[in-house]
Amino acid sequence: MEVILSQNVDALGKLGDVVKVKDGYARNFLLPRKLAYAATPANLKRIEQQEKNRKIQYEREKQEAENLAEKLNKTSCTVSVEVNDLDKLYGAVSEADIFKALEIEGFTVDKKTIVIPNPIEELGIFEIGIRLHPEVTAKIRLWVTKK
Repeated sequence: MEVILSQNVDALGKLGDVVKVKDGYARNFLLPRKLAYAATPANLKRIEQQEKNRKIQYEREKQEAENLAEKLNKTSCTVSVEVNDLDKLYGAVSEADIFKALEIEGFTVDKKTIVIPNPIEELGIFEIGIRLHPEVTAKIRLWVTKK
């Protein structure tokens, strides 16, 4: 039996895929749990329209992310931290610290999108990535200074 997946199913496929499965698996597992629906011509046409809408929405989100990335690439933030006598940080600069610095600059991003390649445990200037979209990552300059 051919079915159209309405959700991602491990070891079977992604949302919108048309897959061939055994009748019992479709009837007893996929269809009752609303993980899939029958691959009728009407449903195939509907899934094509949904795919078009998803692509349009994806491109719109990507364009918005690129516009925000242009602004963020020109931004530099400063984080003031406490240091000891040898100018070593007591801890490391975290995503929360960078998030607060970005808010001060007027940007609101999710903490989970901030990408720190290596822990920041010293004073200096660092390049920090902010993943705005699966295909768009902005780079900001982070100045770590002592209080």
